[in-house]
Amino acid sequence: MKKKQPKFKAKPGQMDYTHARWAPVINCVVRHGNKILMVQRSAHLDFHPSYWNGISGFIDDQLSLKEKVIEELREETGIPKNKIKKIRLGEIFDHEDKDYKKTWIVHPVLVDVTTDQVKLDWESEQHAWLPVSAIKKLKLMPGFNDVLRNLSL
Repeated sequence: MKKKQPKFKAKPGQMDYTHARWAPVINCVVRHGNKILMVQRSAHLDFHPSYWNGISGFIDDQLSLKEKVIEELREETGIPKNKIKKIRLGEIFDHEDKDYKKTWIVHPVLVDVTTDQVKLDWESEQHAWLPVSAIKKLKLMPGFNDVLRNLSL
C-alpha cells in the first residue's frame, strides 16, 4: 500500500521552491549493469504526476550534491549508501517548463549501484529497470531526454 503525500513543511535551513520561478533540482539516472531505474511519479504529485522519470528532488538545503544524491536514493528507493559504486555529475542545464511557468535548473547525475532491489516511497507508483532504448517509449518527464543525452546515454 502506497503512503500518502505528506504536506510539505520546510525544515530549518530548507528552501520551499514550490512556487518559485526558478528551482534547482537533481535528476539521477540510476544504473545497475546495462539497465536504468525508471519510476512512475505518483498521480498525487504537484509537478508532472504519473510521468516516468529518474530519481529527482529539489536542491533545497545545505547538503553537498553527493550528500543530496545519497539522501534522495535512500528516501525514494531504499538504496543505501553502501550500494552506490559511483556518482558522476553531468553538465548543469536549464529546462523551461511552460506547463508550470517554471525554469528547472537541472543537475543531471549518473549513479551506478550494485543492487536492483528497490523499495519505493510515496513519490512513485511503480518502477522498472530498463535498457535506454526502452525508456524512450515511456511517457517521460519533460526534459528527461535531455538528462539522458547530457550523460551520454
